[in-house]
Amino acid sequence: QVQLVESGGGLVQAGGTLRLSCAASGRSFTINAMGWYRQAPGKQRELVAVITRGGTINYADSVKGRSTISRDNAKNTVYLQMNSLKPEDTAVYYCNANIYVWNQNSRDYWGQGTQVTVSS
Repeated sequence: QVQLVESGGGLVQAGGTLRLSCAASGRSFTINAMGWYRQAPGKQRELVAVITRGGTINYADSVKGRSTISRDNAKNTVYLQMNSLKPEDTAVYYCNANIYVWNQNSRDYWGQGTQVTVSS
């Protein structure tokens, strides 16, 4: 079984920075794309950023220029560096990974979510 464990959320003032991390653990798996989503109260979950195994990256327009996604394939870990945070960035941030487990079909896995709160 594969698990995603997130860390790095918290409370920060507007203009501040946070770095989220998400590590995958388990046996006999290969990670394809990894990414971050967020869900604010009363809103649908939305994509923040995604990075493929080969390093292709896409960002939501709302975070472009303020956030950087990266991954360490050797550590099965994805990071999201968020700068110039705004109150509207407040949400629960979820790690997502499309993972192939040996002898099974690839599917999406989700982390438990980490709260990011930006105060004005």
